[in-house]
Amino acid sequence: MNILVLNGSPRKNGNTEIMADAFIEGARKRGHMVEKVNLGNRKIAPCLACEFCFTHNGVCVQKDDMAEILDKVDSADMIVFASPVYWFSISAQLKAAIDRLYARARKGFNIRYAVLLLDSASDGVYRSAIAAYEDICAYLRWEDKGILTVPGMDTKGDMERSEGVKKAYDLGRSLASISVTSSLSFDVWAESVT
Repeated sequence: MNILVLNGSPRKNGNTEIMADAFIEGARKRGHMVEKVNLGNRKIAPCLACEFCFTHNGVCVQKDDMAEILDKVDSADMIVFASPVYWFSISAQLKAAIDRLYARARKGFNIRYAVLLLDSASDGVYRSAIAAYEDICAYLRWEDKGILTVPGMDTKGDMERSEGVKKAYDLGRSLASISVTSSLSFDVWAESVT
């Protein structure tokens, strides 16, 4: 299976990236192909809602780093959203990328599965991020393969000393039984906007 990990943390080698890397290691041990994109060093503008993509086979009118990411999305069977929670939701970097997935609204997705990896300093701050993720999965008919939340990440590197690393690794390893039998795409968004 081809897995795309979108790391929404702006902090290089921070807790979120450590968690994402542990997940990736576990998934690779099971033979999956995994690619990580660190969104913190990418130029991704907000969606303009111009719907240029609807008449141009998913091509976005904006010429920034999202074009490369959308190409990776097109070949992914699974997408993994990894983010720190700073203010009761995912990071602005990840939110911008998710909003720009709108470019595939009419074209459709190959993605069948999704995972959510979240970390934060405080506990009890995940409800909004999880609700948005679950709504995305339900709307696009992506099967949720796991939600991991790791609180107590007060300083950079805390993840390395936490149970979160093992849990992320184990989640990646748990993907062994998933097989992709088809690459059908479907047009969910287009049904609701036309």
